[in-house]
Amino acid sequence: MAGSPEKQARPTLATVAASAGVSVATVSKVLNGRRDVAAATRIIVQEVLQQHDYVRSSPPRTETAGHPTVEVEVDGALRAYSSEVVQGVIDAGAHAGVSIVVSTRVGDAGNRPGERPAVWARALATSGRRGVVAVTSELTAEHLNALSRAKIALVVVDPMNMPRARVTSVGSTNFAGGLTATQHLLGLGHRRICYIGDKETAACNQARVHGYRAAMEGAGAPILPGYVASGLFDYDTGVAMGAAMLDLPQRPTAIFAGCDEIALGVIEAARIRGLSVPRDLSVVGFDDTQLARMASPPLTTVRQPLREIGGVALRTVLRLAAGETVESHHVELATGLIVRGSTAKLTQD
Repeated sequence: MAGSPEKQARPTLATVAASAGVSVATVSKVLNGRRDVAAATRIIVQEVLQQHDYVRSSPPRTETAGHPTVEVEVDGALRAYSSEVVQGVIDAGAHAGVSIVVSTRVGDAGNRPGERPAVWARALATSGRRGVVAVTSELTAEHLNALSRAKIALVVVDPMNMPRARVTSVGSTNFAGGLTATQHLLGLGHRRICYIGDKETAACNQARVHGYRAAMEGAGAPILPGYVASGLFDYDTGVAMGAAMLDLPQRPTAIFAGCDEIALGVIEAARIRGLSVPRDLSVVGFDDTQLARMASPPLTTVRQPLREIGGVALRTVLRLAAGETVESHHVELATGLIVRGSTAKLTQD
């Protein structure tokens, strides 16, 4: 009796060659990118490789044992936050003698919308990737299984969701950061404080908003209707949600933004309404990217050690790729409040 697909033996070069009607040598040439294969034959072999979800058991000849390659996958376009993390991975890779390849994910997997996870993982393996560092990624259990079958190590930075399977991840103390940011505003006399963050399902956003709520409840400050909003970690969310909050009957005197880009959007929404920051509205961000220092006024924000996070992620994925055991499957680096010019004591209510 034939076994289930999950229990069937992994396809071999011979299996693929038989299905494609070519020699094992021809399949090997296609896998290694050799040019001495007819275009039509190459297409047939590649289609059969995809049908069998074939994953090579060893890296291609372009990679040597002393110069591994790691893929950094970023959801969507590079932003101020992800650029800092990627720079940290690149810096750590240069120190470790590792090649870094950066790609942005625009679909369910890989760079092509609709591409199956197994095909994505196989492409990474055949390209010689030893590990993947995924930044703010929404990988599914299917993606994780595909990477495991391909024997590719994975580390997730600031996971947007936590799949059921055990995933090694690196982040920061998001709850403590949210608590500290809100306590800073409370200490300046503010009580009508709003929070704007990413979608409610994002794990890092959940921790930040929980920190905000804990600080507000601890101070006995009410969280009024409309005082917590979810969007995306981007400038447009700050403009739109900031405008809605500033038009509330009980207008906030301070807004805690879940990232620096949202904070800059809030400042713009205030400017459009003729409000001055921080005289009329105090604003706190999160991340401490270059945007925080370039803002007008310079942004008070919660600093995440973003480059250090990238470095830890790179070193961890190399350890996993080498078969080592890591002490913890989730590492959090400490956050800290950086006070600049966008917050001030409440002078009038």
